[in-house]
Amino acid sequence: MSPSPLRILTLSGLLTAMVTVATLAIRFPVAATQGYINFGDTLIFVTALLMGPRFGLLAGGVGSALADTLGGYAQWAPATLVIKGLEGYIVGAIGYRVFQARRRVTPTVVGAALVGGLWMVTGYFLAGQLFYRVAAVAEVPGNILQAVVSAAVAMPLLHALRRVKLLG
Repeated sequence: MSPSPLRILTLSGLLTAMVTVATLAIRFPVAATQGYINFGDTLIFVTALLMGPRFGLLAGGVGSALADTLGGYAQWAPATLVIKGLEGYIVGAIGYRVFQARRRVTPTVVGAALVGGLWMVTGYFLAGQLFYRVAAVAEVPGNILQAVVSAAVAMPLLHALRRVKLLG
């Protein structure tokens, strides 16, 4: 039996809100770029691996762009919508089926998060260079740290949630 449209809509909204809250709740400012390091990527990874690439795309893009808008970084919201949305999609496209089939964290699942994180680092570097003329190189170490820490935090969360069937 497939999940109801209402259940899908509810989960989409909830996961998007969780990405927003995780992004806003704990922020570490980066003076060199006027940006911040956050834990939103952790929830993007968890969402994409539990729910799939489309959910990762939606929750990652909309949730993170909303956090930028609410958190005083509205100028970054359009780039964030694309960068974090694609991050969620990439992670889900690479790791969702493996995680669903094995119900455990595997090297492929970890690799999916790291590849998504690499895209995030690259995306913000390009956005900083092309659109905002920020000293984009200064952002790279913080974004790498954010991606690696988020992946490290996401894996035990996935382990704890491995038996949860959100759409089942």
